[in-house]
Formats: sequence, C-alpha cells, structure tokens
Amino acid sequence: MGGDLSVISLIAEASLLVQLVMLCLVLISIYSWTIIFKKRAELAQAKRDADEFEDKFWSGNELNKLYEEISAKPHASRGMEGIFEVGFKEFVRLKKTSSDSNYVLDGSQRVMRIALAREIDQLEVSLPFLATAGSTSPYIGLFGTVWGIMNSFRALGNVQQATLAMVAPGIAEALIATAMGLFAAIPAVIAYNRYSHEVERLINRYDTFLEEFSSILQRQHG
Repeated sequence: MGGDLSVISLIAEASLLVQLVMLCLVLISIYSWTIIFKKRAELAQAKRDADEFEDKFWSGNELNKLYEEISAKPHASRGMEGIFEVGFKEFVRLKKTSSDSNYVLDGSQRVMRIALAREIDQLEVSLPFLATAGSTSPYIGLFGTVWGIMNSFRALGNVQQATLAMVAPGIAEALIATAMGLFAAIPAVIAYNRYSHEVERLINRYDTFLEEFSSILQRQHG
C-alpha cells in the first residue's frame, strides 16, 4: 500500500468489496436525497392545498356549488378536496335512493374512509426507504470497515516487522466506509422523523375534516 492518504487515492486503492460497499452507500445517499427533496415539495403542496380548501369550505359557500367547482377541474382531486368530493357525491347518490339517514351517512363515510386510506398511502410513499436507509447504512459501512481492517492485518502477517505506516492506509480506507455510512444515514433519519411527523399532522387534519363533514351531512339529512 502506498503512503498517499488522500480520500480519492484511498478509495481507488481499496479492495473490490470495500469499493462495492462505498458505491452502494453512494447510491443509497443519492436516492435518499432525491426522496428528501421530492417529499418536501409534496408535503408543502399538500399543506397548501388543505389550507386553500378549508378556506373555501368554511367560507359559507353552498356544498353543491363547491362540489360542482371541484368536479369541474380537469385533474383528479387530492387530499381534503378529494375526500370531500367522493363523500358528497356518494351522499347525493344515496339520498336519491334511500330515506334511511343512517344508511346514507354510513355509505358516505365509507367512501370517505377509503379515500382517506388512499391519501395516507400516497403520503407515506418512500418514507419506509428513508427509515431503512437510516437504520442500515451505518451497518453497511461498518461491514466495509471491518473487511478493510481485516485485510490490512492479514497483509501484516506477511512481513517480519510491522509499522504504523504500513497499516495506516488500509485502516484509513476502511474507515471511509464507516464515514460514508453515517453520511448516508444521518440525513435519512432526520428526514424520516420530520416527514413522519408532518404526514401524521396532515392525516389528523384529514380525519378531523372527515368527522366534521360527516356531522354537516347528518344535519342536512336530518
């Protein structure tokens, strides 16, 4: 092993397995950052949409007009708006066929719960990867470190007099794998914790709206 301890040279001189570990961690880090930026924009948009819809819903507009405005949009409704659309549509449909208020309200709530479940699934997309990256990346890096150090000490067995200069490059290249594992894990853990909290708050908002809207429909049918 040479005496150059620059990071690039250490990576270039690392064993194939350690290099593969480093490549794996780089790919995990790149994909994690892609998810982090995408999820940040997605959750920010979801919060803006929820705020905008709540302003419209509680402004005193008639539900029929609000439904017509939403259903006229060319794109499918999402979030709180989507829950309202499917719930009101089902409410109007069932109201025409049945005078049983419990049946009508149960049917409306059922489709809104299904819509809410879809929204939850969409909001939680990619979060499991961040959790996995945060929990496994340090161990992947540690595996590369252990392997690199093991190879360094095996090489020392072939010389009569071992010196620090001989073992330092091997240990240094091995420790890079641990550093890369932490570099991949720390942002993923922070993002997962933050986004999980934001998703939970959004879900609570959706669920609260669902209950409030159900109460309004109950009064209308009562």
